[in-house]
Amino acid sequence: MSAIPPGAGPRPLPGTRRTGRAALVGAVCAALAVGLTGCGEEEDPDAGTNGMGKLPAAKIESKARAAAQRADTVHLSGNVVSQGRTYKLDMSLAKDGAKGELTTKAAAFQLLRVGEALYLKADAAFWAGEKSGRSGAPDQAANKLGGKYVKVPAKDPVYKRFSGFTDKDTLLAGLLGLHGKLTAGDRDDLDGVRTIRLTAAAGSGGTLDVSLEGTPYPLRLRRAGGAGVVRFADWGKSVDLKAPPKDQVVDYGPRISGGGR
Repeated sequence: MSAIPPGAGPRPLPGTRRTGRAALVGAVCAALAVGLTGCGEEEDPDAGTNGMGKLPAAKIESKARAAAQRADTVHLSGNVVSQGRTYKLDMSLAKDGAKGELTTKAAAFQLLRVGEALYLKADAAFWAGEKSGRSGAPDQAANKLGGKYVKVPAKDPVYKRFSGFTDKDTLLAGLLGLHGKLTAGDRDDLDGVRTIRLTAAAGSGGTLDVSLEGTPYPLRLRRAGGAGVVRFADWGKSVDLKAPPKDQVVDYGPRISGGGR
């Protein structure tokens, strides 16, 4: 019997080998993590998003600012440098008021505004500092104010200095500005929410991370010149605002500024 020549024997049907190899490659690709190249088209980074990533940077900024303005409430936290002072903010802001805590290098105090009524709760040392150099500001008055909600008169310098931290529209208008030519593209993830980053003047003019999910709210701001980092959360969530109990309130009227000025 003659020997069977090499390569002889049943051959695969035409196309079988190629089809099997393609199936194997497809199975491997399906098992690999999404985003690897070489297994067909790359994943669209904007798939399942609100589409902000497909817009020009200026349009993204415009839509983010509009969304922030329309929202009734927001929780704001972080650090802000203003006029040489660093403020640590933890504020819940609404259309008709706000509540939260403001911390400086010298003191920490609570702010509460309900309508036009502004209340400030701090220790006696804070009030002693506020009253230093003013007439009609004895230490015993500062002691009486300490630990209470002080209803601040609208014309008092204290009101003018701190009420802006309780005004949603004013505060956001001052914070959300970016300075310089805008670019967009860097993606991130903040607390499980996908974002797209706006960068101004190659970073020196600040950056703003905007949500790629749902409403394009601002979620994180790095201010120009290293003037602080602020986070925005709880857009549209209810903020319970009500005046403090009467027994916790001290209404000093014009005397906070000394003598009714």
